[in-house]
Amino acid sequence: MKKWIPKKPWRQKTGPVARRTAAREALHSPSAAAIGSERLEDRGAQKTLERVISKAGAGSRTQARSWIHAGQVQVNGRIVEDPDRWIDFNRDRVLLDGKPLTKHKPLYILLYKPTGYITTFKDPEGRPTVYDLIKDIDQFVSPVGRLDLDTSGLLILTNDTQFAERLTNPDHKVAKTYLLKCSTLLPDEALEQLRRGVELSDGPTRPATVRRVRDSGKYTHLEIAITEGRNRQVRRMIEAAGSKVLKLVRTHIGPVTSAGLKIGQWRELEPDELAALTGSPTRTRTSGRAPDSPVRQTKKSRRPPDVRR
Repeated sequence: MKKWIPKKPWRQKTGPVARRTAAREALHSPSAAAIGSERLEDRGAQKTLERVISKAGAGSRTQARSWIHAGQVQVNGRIVEDPDRWIDFNRDRVLLDGKPLTKHKPLYILLYKPTGYITTFKDPEGRPTVYDLIKDIDQFVSPVGRLDLDTSGLLILTNDTQFAERLTNPDHKVAKTYLLKCSTLLPDEALEQLRRGVELSDGPTRPATVRRVRDSGKYTHLEIAITEGRNRQVRRMIEAAGSKVLKLVRTHIGPVTSAGLKIGQWRELEPDELAALTGSPTRTRTSGRAPDSPVRQTKKSRRPPDVRR
């Protein structure tokens, strides 16, 4: 007959495996999920103070930080010097220099950027910036993406961060189209390589639309459309294909073209252009400029010449 052996008293497991298991069970329990959703809901309407000021169109985030550190910003009657303070703009009262911070209406600017200008608000080296070209705009707008110093063409500036996110997020596949002049003649194999995607230092590129415009002498002229916006991406793609970019102009952002704009001029985007860029089914035109759309001519001071070849 088998000898009966009493069971040992139950003990809670305390090893690392047991602790991880208990943590997973607690994380996925109904009560934990409810608490987590409440916290996400509470934080969802909140943003950092510097971002709230920037989104309101009062200035850049760098400017906002300097104002906050200088004690120029109050939240609910108290001076706040922490730019990373979380606030709810719909509930909290924010004052800048003693005046209520209010949201500006959405503004969408299309600028034909010349070469020789950078897309930051201020440059430590004193170089011209795109903000020198839009001085008569009375609220702050941020560039959507970047065009480097030696690249000209279309640049959108806005205070609508959701719109900017849509244009820059490659998942939305908003194409940016460029005309470029290469330093050499590129064979068809190189163009096919660009179409499939090339390997860059920060990973492979997505497939691109590439068209040979013409070959002139020892130069190839291309039209290329990409849906990404990495730093100097087109230039690096051409280098990966065995050549260099001598001239680069952005001609389209999605369906929006430079029609009617001269170098250094800007205008507001038309409603149908906005609808096309946001994927709205209400659009009626896909590109171009309405006949009555005002074009702003900027002053020519400090503007370096944009050489056209």
